[in-house]
Amino acid sequence: MKILVAPLNWGLGHASRCVPLVRRFMQEGHEVILGGDGESLILLRKHFPKLRYTYLAPLNLRYSNGKRQVFAMVRAIPKLFTWALKDHWILKNLLKEEHIDLVVSDNRFGLYLTAKNTAAQKNGLFHDTETVYMTHQLHIMLPKGWRWLETLVARMHARIYTRFNKVWVPDYEDRKKCLAGDLSHLTHLPLRNMPCTIEYIGPLSRFEKMLSKQNIATNTSEKYEVVVVLSGLEPQRTLLEKEIVARFSDSKQRVLIVQGLMNRPNTRIKRANLTFVPHMSDSELVSALMAAKHIIARSGYSTIMDLHALGLLNSQFSIPNSQLSIPNSQFSILNSQLELIPTPGQPEQEYLAHFHALKTEK
Repeated sequence: MKILVAPLNWGLGHASRCVPLVRRFMQEGHEVILGGDGESLILLRKHFPKLRYTYLAPLNLRYSNGKRQVFAMVRAIPKLFTWALKDHWILKNLLKEEHIDLVVSDNRFGLYLTAKNTAAQKNGLFHDTETVYMTHQLHIMLPKGWRWLETLVARMHARIYTRFNKVWVPDYEDRKKCLAGDLSHLTHLPLRNMPCTIEYIGPLSRFEKMLSKQNIATNTSEKYEVVVVLSGLEPQRTLLEKEIVARFSDSKQRVLIVQGLMNRPNTRIKRANLTFVPHMSDSELVSALMAAKHIIARSGYSTIMDLHALGLLNSQFSIPNSQLSIPNSQFSILNSQLELIPTPGQPEQEYLAHFHALKTEK
């Protein structure tokens, strides 16, 4: 089969969780084409430099500087609508040029096709292509004060993903095992009469086939006591980096800051006890994480899946005040300290940090 894999360019998480999918498709003998824009496409191309790629509609969103992102997201709605239409037009034109058997869209809304048996397909305008929409957020959480709109938002989201043939959820269906909790399950809409199939495909991590923890830690040539993994949209990524620098600049600890900037040359910069690197290979990053005494990262779902793959979510931990009104969650893992910091204004990241704290306490 010929398969197009296209992640959303919203931080690096959507692209990183597509890496194991691409690997599986290649191992099964399929031809894979990478699709996307921005740093997410750069990440995929670095992992698979020999694969063909195609540019899709660019999406350049920014968060606000504050702790609330509601109005920033409302302002982005027209841009998202236009972006989805452009993606849809690009896909239609691509299919006029070559046959693609399967399109896997990680939250790219416009990569659906007209339903079968329409006049367009009867006239041969579309190939018999199956489309898959991948998301871990069947239930989209809104900030406090706006949760009364969640049912409406769920229906709007359903209008998007029901245009696809299938929905893939990168999580366990069993609620006792799942990593995304309520996010990955339909809580506002019934499953019956769904025009598309919802399939739980299990967590996806680019680290899932790495070496054992013991070998990785032993083979680490340069160890850091603190490893910080940054990600997400600007300016919040930069704001967190500045906070980290201020926090550890007077410390005696050796700190590695992985900036999550795929479009920068991979040059390390050392400032006293701080080492900055735009990005790292998977093996380098895993080695640094497993050797660290303290890890700091956002509580995005792809990060959660990566930590799960490395066995770093299995020990007891707690969060201060049992609330996440302040985006700061710190807890113990193995013999280390893991600190998850939700992006301000992203209730799903606050939920994930809280969910895993409560889950581990049981």
